[in-house]
Amino acid sequence: MDFDFSDDQVQLGDAVRKWVDKGYTFERRRAAEKAGGFDRAAWNELAELGLCGLYVPEDDGGLGMGPVEGMVVMEELGRGIVLEPLAQSLMAGGVLAGYADAAIKAAWLPKVASGEALVVLAYQERAARYALDVCEAKATQAPGGYVVNAAKSLVPAGDQADAFIVPAKINSQLALFLVERQSAGVSTRGYGTQDGGRAAEVVLKNAPATLITQDGLTALEHAVDIGIAATCAEAVGVMDKTLAITAEYMNTRKQFGVVISSFQALRHRMADMKMQLELARSMSYYASLKLNAPTAERRAALARAKYQLGNSMRYVSQQAVQLHGGIGVTDEYIVSHYFRKLTQMEMTFGDTLHHLGEVSTRMQDTAGVFA
Repeated sequence: MDFDFSDDQVQLGDAVRKWVDKGYTFERRRAAEKAGGFDRAAWNELAELGLCGLYVPEDDGGLGMGPVEGMVVMEELGRGIVLEPLAQSLMAGGVLAGYADAAIKAAWLPKVASGEALVVLAYQERAARYALDVCEAKATQAPGGYVVNAAKSLVPAGDQADAFIVPAKINSQLALFLVERQSAGVSTRGYGTQDGGRAAEVVLKNAPATLITQDGLTALEHAVDIGIAATCAEAVGVMDKTLAITAEYMNTRKQFGVVISSFQALRHRMADMKMQLELARSMSYYASLKLNAPTAERRAALARAKYQLGNSMRYVSQQAVQLHGGIGVTDEYIVSHYFRKLTQMEMTFGDTLHHLGEVSTRMQDTAGVFA
């Protein structure tokens, strides 16, 4: 199998890396974190690069690209631990393009692609943990459409978003709805997250909503799988940079008159970190290549990938801090921010134990050995 990137994919990655290196410095990130965890100017710059429209069809103003391009972009953003939630635009583009009717596509996809509208998935509820089919939100028909009553937690940039994609039940059937943040009955409470980003509690009380699809569980699973693949790719970028920072530190920090990179035991730990990074990279490729597979195959593949990425993220982040010593957990030093990012990402879209359970549940009699 050929894993070489095309020229266009290489150029896309180079463009994003240049923006991260020159336009999204650590100082700019820290300023955005102190200001609340979301920088609309940085979001607009991502949109100007065309990144918000990666999964939006060209007829709707997007780039019409696929999972591999999404993976390339998210990996480069991971190197700079970019706070702005581009993965949410990938999810919104994928869901609206794949499941919405023509009117919704015409109204929202061009705005998603241009960055004018930040549309985020608001699906987590306190009682659901990571189960996608557990949903207490209710939708009822009203003149001109639907109204939704719901309480959603940990919505990325929820108090900054322009609209939400919300799962809610019509009677006993799970459906997906589009709810605008400025609509009546919508309230948000924003707060900072562990990685320096921003999230919100979103409460909907008879909020006007537009039906995206009545096959809500299928669409929600697809959206979350897009998010998992994006998170896996981003995590590879975060770990790659974490490893580089740690190697640089070990080549300058001296103990007993010599640099600590000369100590064999520490070199072995660096080798183990590199091995975990490469395991994660291969599973990130696997996840992205399976995004367009049939549902059962895709869901199993994404669970496997997130399980491995969770293990790798935990190992690389913890080893990086230990190899740095006390400075590794200080807010002023960059590696502590990479540690926090990896710690949060390990729990995003389901933690490692959850996905181990998913892998077990979806395992066939052959356990994949002879499949």
